[in-house]
Amino acid sequence: MPSVTTRRRGFVMLLSLMLTVFAAPVLRADALDGALEVQSAFVNQEAGVYQLHARVLYPVNDQLREALRDGVSLSFDLDVSIQRQRRYWVDAEVVALTLRRELSYHTVSDRYLVRSARTGEQSSYPTLDAALEALGIVENWPILVASQVRGGEHTVSVRAGVRRGRLTDALRVLLFWTDDWHRESEWYSWSLPR
Repeated sequence: MPSVTTRRRGFVMLLSLMLTVFAAPVLRADALDGALEVQSAFVNQEAGVYQLHARVLYPVNDQLREALRDGVSLSFDLDVSIQRQRRYWVDAEVVALTLRRELSYHTVSDRYLVRSARTGEQSSYPTLDAALEALGIVENWPILVASQVRGGEHTVSVRAGVRRGRLTDALRVLLFWTDDWHRESEWYSWSLPR
């Protein structure tokens, strides 16, 4: 039969293990901590096409820099939803689009690369701050054709999001269970001008 001190040691070890497992997620900093918000957005109409202009503030911190340098890529999404307001029914969704761009770090050139998921177009930046600033600027993105706008009021809503993109094989094995790499801002909404 185990002695009292052996049982106490076992209990203390079990308690320490439980505290480590359950308190670690609370104590460590999230790599996506920091500001994530749509600061401003507006739509203008040019030649029958509504174009979105937006400014987004993305989080930047040391954990994010380290993750990118270790081979993690991040996907930056800008979701747009345009809805026609109905008086006695649920609003009708006219358009729902996502602008997806990917940020990665290229070790050989020591530069941050931003790639459009839709076109494959790529830009490179010397610093993470410069890359995030470029990601936060959306200009002249065509989101709606004037013929899609029928009678009634329409609401435009924009939301920014960041999520983990591709991983190297070694990191995929280590990070398969985590979901810490996904954040979304609040919706930024306004009425569609006519």
